[in-house]
Amino acid sequence: MERNKEIYKVTLVGGAVNVVLLVFKFVAGILGHSAAMVADAVHSLSDFVTDVIVLVFVRISSKPKDKSHDYGHGKYETLAMTIIGVALLAAAIGIIYGGAVKIADWLGGQQLEAPGMLALWAALLSIVLKEAVYRYSMVKARQLNSQAVEANAWHHRSDALSSVGTAIGIGGAIFLGQRWTVLDPVASVIVGAFIVKVAVELLRRGIGDLLEQSLPDEIESEILQLATTVEGIAEPHDLRTRRIGNHYAIELHILVDGDIPLREAHDRASEVEELLKSHYGEDTHVVVHVEPTV
Repeated sequence: MERNKEIYKVTLVGGAVNVVLLVFKFVAGILGHSAAMVADAVHSLSDFVTDVIVLVFVRISSKPKDKSHDYGHGKYETLAMTIIGVALLAAAIGIIYGGAVKIADWLGGQQLEAPGMLALWAALLSIVLKEAVYRYSMVKARQLNSQAVEANAWHHRSDALSSVGTAIGIGGAIFLGQRWTVLDPVASVIVGAFIVKVAVELLRRGIGDLLEQSLPDEIESEILQLATTVEGIAEPHDLRTRRIGNHYAIELHILVDGDIPLREAHDRASEVEELLKSHYGEDTHVVVHVEPTV
């Protein structure tokens, strides 16, 4: 429960910042006549929605095993990360589309209105606040080993990057004159492309875990190496791994002397299990199948 309280805390901090920024950005974007700032406000709105998703899904994922979920509810946290990726991708596509329309209008001879200073100040404030929330969230994500909090941290960072591009575009459009007002929508398109990259990475990881993707090769090699350190264990093989939320699931076969008593063989398998749990966490799901040597 302590872990869940910390996740709620960091998510609520980010949520509070998002509420303040999305209101300020919408006002600044509309009054400051900045397409880039309105797009940035939409991105902040998507941040707020993902904060709500994290709060809901982390509560579900913390539920213990039950009759219909023998492995617990950890996958709900992975599902939350995937949904965040989808929301981020949708926001990015919207930003790119809106900027492209403005650029097309400008190429067609339409004069774009220069944004106001209020929009620039909103972008600068967003950079400072969102980068601070990103760093705070990432520290907590690593401490709590939470996929959802890490995904949300990257969402904060993407908003900070979005605001950097927005500030450059707005600043250029303000200080370089009417001929450069197109920098405002150009900035929104460039930032949108960066956000797409972050979203695709989150989706790749989330979908991979939901589809039972194996753990990275270096972790699997480490598991096999750990198993061989137990006395009397030979040739660990048929290793199968996956993630269940923020926990690992590990299944492997080991060879033991076929002439030793069954209890001794069982004890050695249990020793392998306890070693892996001590290394990867007590909630690690470990299954060790014993086979006799020829």
